[in-house]
Parts: sequence; structure tokens; C-alpha cells
Amino acid sequence: MKRVTIVLSVVLVLSMLLAACAQATPTAAPAATEAPAATEAAATEAPAEVEYVRSETLYTSGTQWGPPSSWNPFNGGGYAMGGIGLVYETLYIYDPLADVFTPWLAEEDMNWVDETTLQIKLRKGLTWADGSALTADDVKFTYELADPNGAYKAGLAFAGMWKFLDSIEKVDDVTLNFKFKENPAYQEVGFYMWQTPIVPAAIWSTMAVEDITGGANENAVGSGPYLYESHDQDRQVLVRNENWWGKDVFGTPGPKRIVDIVNGSNNVALGLMLQGGLDLSNNFLPGIASLVKGGYGIQTYYAEAPYMLSANVAALIINQQIKPLDDVEFRKALAYAIDTTDIVENDYTGIVKAANPTGLLPIWDKYVDQAMVDQYGWTYDPEEAKSILAAAGYKDVNGDGFVEDKDGNAIALTVTCPSGWTDWMAAIEIISKNAKAVGINIATATPDYGAWRAAQLDGTFELSLQNEAQNSSTPWSYYKWVFQNPIENIATAQYGNYGRYVSEEAFALVDQLDQVKVGDVEGMKAIASQLQKITMTEFPTIPLWYNGVWSQVSNAVWTNWPSAAEGDNHYIPASWRGYWNMSAIQMLLALEPVPAQ
Repeated sequence: MKRVTIVLSVVLVLSMLLAACAQATPTAAPAATEAPAATEAAATEAPAEVEYVRSETLYTSGTQWGPPSSWNPFNGGGYAMGGIGLVYETLYIYDPLADVFTPWLAEEDMNWVDETTLQIKLRKGLTWADGSALTADDVKFTYELADPNGAYKAGLAFAGMWKFLDSIEKVDDVTLNFKFKENPAYQEVGFYMWQTPIVPAAIWSTMAVEDITGGANENAVGSGPYLYESHDQDRQVLVRNENWWGKDVFGTPGPKRIVDIVNGSNNVALGLMLQGGLDLSNNFLPGIASLVKGGYGIQTYYAEAPYMLSANVAALIINQQIKPLDDVEFRKALAYAIDTTDIVENDYTGIVKAANPTGLLPIWDKYVDQAMVDQYGWTYDPEEAKSILAAAGYKDVNGDGFVEDKDGNAIALTVTCPSGWTDWMAAIEIISKNAKAVGINIATATPDYGAWRAAQLDGTFELSLQNEAQNSSTPWSYYKWVFQNPIENIATAQYGNYGRYVSEEAFALVDQLDQVKVGDVEGMKAIASQLQKITMTEFPTIPLWYNGVWSQVSNAVWTNWPSAAEGDNHYIPASWRGYWNMSAIQMLLALEPVPAQ
């Protein structure tokens, strides 16, 4: 009891010391879109004690902001932790740190037997959790779910493949040929080979389309190393699949159970970490430098700032359908006006990195055209911002300290982010302050998540933050987000280009980038360079910083965690949706219990 009292006292004191930089919710997430900020009511106390053998149990948090309710791997970012990667598996996994595809359900690397035929060979002996065989029929069925001319026509994420996919032919029980039209989108195909969960045809063929796309799938039968065991309001429990086909190939994951705790409060997560109640926290924990260096047994991927790997690009999105945001010179002045260093150092206390003007994440550094950056990149320069405004005809006519538009009309803009996302709330206040300092009148607003998201989809916002551009196997995904043609999916399923930027040149270049073969770095660089020039001269968005992969681990129960240190495992330590098949499963396989004392 004395030990618990001491620990709780440390938690209280540390929380008070860190209160000044506390932030309510993480802004980096693996899903394509952010979840709404959680309320304190979601989890205000540590969950009740569970009678699992501690040395066999991995406790995680930071994925679920409300009770788990869906085990449907096609449910975008809404499925429960581990739905893809631990319960359902993909043909390949992708390690962004090494830029390597690893065959998973597939036995071999992707094999283009000719320009339009991709052959996939499965491992022999694959099985579903119910003991039935996983074969080429299941893979064919899965991808055909989204065929707009097929039996189901399900509106799934990989439906875009069927723009250039003609058919899928089963050669034998372990071999398939994906037959494409002329000039297939190689990058996009590679992307969906590690993104698409394979489901059992025998079960899913009996479902209605609405259940495939939106059902809870409560009795999930996958092929992965873990099985769904139970859940309640504050947790989900996965138990190791002792009959997993992969144990003879990859080994057996150390934890017998994974208990993922529903947690809507970073302070609760902090307390659990310090008490030894969490092994892996993917929450945003404030004051991480104090935690890492304070002798609390907490480890991050980097031992020094920024402590975290980069997860996604936080960008200012700009509605270019309204004046004066439709003027490239005005957008350029705004880019020069924003002090990203202030956001990074004061809002985030140095735990995130300022974005490259290209917007490309650190994993894509090899595609950055530095000569192009030197020529067209920008940095914080308020005097240059003022000069650009003046040269473009924006002047303070009435002497109120703010410029009017070229016709003498007042400019009054608003920049938004969701209510409760306190790190972003602080960031937009800095943006507003910076803009006003150069004569641009920008106010701030923090609507609830639903209103914020709806405004982006229907184009009724002016300026807003967004961070959907995530780590992936290809910079094509970033440029697809920046230059998504809004005509395709306006309002209903829009993903990217919320500002409605139009450039036929950019749209064509994104398509060309998509058609470069996977592994052709020089071919990618040649096209990416042209896109970088457009992004840095046209300002469809303004990249600001890279949100971190919020990740803190404890070595109290489990060890051999990934880190940047030489000789350690270099995987991404995240339980977020989408990250298990982005090398986190390899982290899990490498974990070892701390030897009993």
C-alpha cells in the first residue's frame, strides 16, 4: 500500500508540473480521418483490476476513445484495435522505416509477369481461426467485393483499384493473376496489397452489402495471431491464436493476451504508465522530456527530442473557392507569415518536427528535390509576407491595421480546428496572431468535430487544420490527398483537396506518379519534383509540422521494444489502426517478458 501511495503522489505532482503543456487528445491517428476528441467522462478512473497473469499480458492504450463497437476491418478507422494485422491479415505488410514490403499471407514478392499481370502466390497451409483453409478463393472474393460490376459492388476503400483492374483469375489454390488494363497504377496496387484485409469467403459471402460495409462483425473470424476474446465499456481483450499458421514462419508473439484500454484522458494514461498498468501508451503524454529523463522507466523511440517518429503532415487547408484565398499571392503571403517554429517549440515543446515545404514526410526524404526546395521553399518571414501583400495590391485603406482586398473590401477570415484538440487550438491561435501581425485579419473558431468535418466536406470553411496525409508505402498517397479531384467524390466521400484546388497539370502528374513501378525511385523522383514545384508555388495547402507517432513504453514487464538506438529493433511502436501491418506486428513478435526476479 505504501508503494501505491508513493506512486500516486508522483503522478499527482508530475501532472501538476506538466499541466501548463497538457493537451487533451492526440492529433496523430492511423486512420484516414481523425476521431472526435474524447470527453473526460469516457474514462476518468483507472479500469478495474483484471485477473490475467501480468507477465503474459500486454496492456495498451491510445487507440480507442470510446467503447469498441465494430470488428469489421472494412469500417475505415472505426474498427477495434488490432482488427487489421492481429485478427485479419493482409497479403503484405509494409515497413516505412526500411521501405520494405514483407510477404505475409503472400509467400513471394509481388511478381509482375508482364506489364499488366500481377501474380500473387500465397503461402501453403494458411488457415482461418476456425481451422478452415485460407486459399486463393478468399483473396479473389475479398478484392471482388469492391468490383463495381460484380455481385456486391461494395463501396470499400480499395474500390479505386477497379478503375484499372479487369479481372482476377485463380490459377490454383495458392496462385492468382490480377489482370489490369493498359498502364496500370502500380503505386496504388502496391498500396492496396498491404492495406486490404483478407476475409473468409465462406462467411462474408452470406452477408448483405450493408453488413459488409457497415456491420459490426461481432463474431470476427480472421487468420491472424490473435483472436477476439471479450470487451466491455473500458477495454477490449485479444487472446493469442495458438493455432496461428504463422508461428512456424515468424515465431510466436510473446503476449498471451493484449488488453487495450479505452482511455479518453491523457492524465489517466500517464497515471497508468507510472503505476505499471500500461506497457504501451499511444496517447499524447505532455511533458515527455520530463518523463523520459526523470527516472520513471518510460522510453520513447528517440532518447532526445523529438522523441517520436513522424506520423502525418499537419497542414493548413485553404478554401480556394472564396476571395481572397483564390489568389496565389495571398496564399503565398500567408505561408511566409506563419511561424511554425513557435508552434513546434512552444505549443508542442519540441516533440514534433517542422514540415518540409514540400510536405513530404521524413520517410519520403529520398524523393525531395532539394534544389527545388532551395529555389521555391519558404520560411517564416513576416516582412516578406507584408511585401508580397503590398505588391499584390492588398493595402490597409482604412487604417485599422488590416489589409483590404484589391477592391477595398474588408478581409475577415476564420481558421478552425475541432473543439477539445488543445494542441491544435493553441496552433490556430499562433496562426491567427502571426497573420494579424502582417495585416491579415484571421480569427479562430473551434466547432465540434462533426461541424468541423462537415464544413470541410461541403466547402463552407475558410481555413482549417487537417492531418489526413499519413505514412504509407508511396508519396503518391500524399499527392493524391493534396490534389484529389473534388469532382470525383464531392461532399460524400471526399478525401483531400478540401480547398477545391484545380490544376489539370497536377491531376495528370499524380496519375503519372501512380503509374511508376514500385521500386523505381528515379522515376518517382522525376515526377515528384514537378509536383513539388506546384505545391511550393501554388500553395494548394501549407504544410506546417509533422505530428508524432505518440508512443511511450515501459520496460517493467516487457522488453526489447523498438528504438532508434543501434542494435535495437527499428519498427514503429504503435497500436493505432493501420500500424500493425506497418511493422508494429514485427515489434510484437520481438517483445520478450522481463525475466522474473
